[in-house]
Amino acid sequence: MLRALEGKIKMTFLSLILIGTLVGIFVISMGGGGGAIYLGILTGVFQLPASVAASTSLITAIPSLLLGVYVYYRQGKIDFKIGNKMLIIALPAVVVGSLIAPHIPKFWYTAIISIILIVLGIQILFKNNKRRQKISDNNNSKIAFYGSLSGVMVGIAGLSGGGPIVAGLLLMGLNMVTAAATSSYVLIGTSILGALLHVSNSPVAWTEGIGLMLGALLGAFLGPHLMQRFNKYTIWLPYVMGVLLIIMGLKTLL
Repeated sequence: MLRALEGKIKMTFLSLILIGTLVGIFVISMGGGGGAIYLGILTGVFQLPASVAASTSLITAIPSLLLGVYVYYRQGKIDFKIGNKMLIIALPAVVVGSLIAPHIPKFWYTAIISIILIVLGIQILFKNNKRRQKISDNNNSKIAFYGSLSGVMVGIAGLSGGGPIVAGLLLMGLNMVTAAATSSYVLIGTSILGALLHVSNSPVAWTEGIGLMLGALLGAFLGPHLMQRFNKYTIWLPYVMGVLLIIMGLKTLL
């Protein structure tokens, strides 16, 4: 019986690593931290309480983000000018989100986030065919909007907030690879701050978190290399991102 239990634990751990690897490849390639996906896995599959899943998802995402950003940096894909502006806006928004979270009815928060995700997805699908323009200072208002939206999502729900950032960067004219790299850079700061705020109130499920974390690290290493190797196919990724945002919005709303 003891051997059967040990075998089950090993299989569960290997499953976590495999899931983490697949999620790590996907989210780093799409410029996200994976908070929403990890949150869904931890609550839906492993039946963790939402508060515990939120802190665990953020902790899980940080190491893979650091590795992914390092690889992107070596490739010269990060737009630090845009990323730093967005980070300055997003960090205070994380704090604001964490402060107002206890006072927002769950229904209204869910509805607002759902609508925003759906609108962003539709915008990407309709605007991706347009000729890309060089980003200028005129986009500062967009940087502020998408950065603050991302930060609030991290502070309130423990999501990584990558969706709004990538969507905003794509709509401002960045290509998918640069948008993914820059978004990952911004998410390092917001995820670390969000994790500190959430961990202070909720414990981390290390048993599930470590397995996902190890897999996510492997996925984060592979993701940027796959993006560079199959660069000519990344023209389709904005469409994938747009569809995923719409699906996420509808799923959250329903």
